[in-house]
Parts: sequence; structure tokens; C-alpha cells
Amino acid sequence: MSDTEADREEYLSKLRRMNAETEKFVAEQRKLIAEAAKLDRERWLAPVLAIAAVVGGLLGTASFVAKILWG
Repeated sequence: MSDTEADREEYLSKLRRMNAETEKFVAEQRKLIAEAAKLDRERWLAPVLAIAAVVGGLLGTASFVAKILWG
């Protein structure tokens, strides 16, 4: 094997390692983006659910009071 072939194989090996590292980095970034989207969705969903629970409680209480007062 000549020096140029050895250099070429070394260069290709280095490129393959760099490509593998890049693929790992991209996979990690996708995972982090998905996690951030989930947290963003949960951030606005929690207050909506709390408001729905309060409204449901108020309607239940109003229904109970109406039944007691107007039979």
C-alpha cells in the first residue's frame, strides 16, 4: 500500500468518525427539541386544566345551591 493510499484510508476513517459524531449530535438535538416541545405544551396545559377544574367546581356548587333553593 502506498503512502497516498494510506493517507486516503486515514482520511476516510477520520471522515467516518466525524460523521458518526455528527449523527449522534443531531439525534441528541432532536431529542432535546422534542422534550422542549413537551414541556412547552405542559406549561400552557396546566393552567387550562386548573381553570376547567375551578369552573367545573363552581358549576357543581351553583347546581347544588339551585336545587336546594328552588327544589
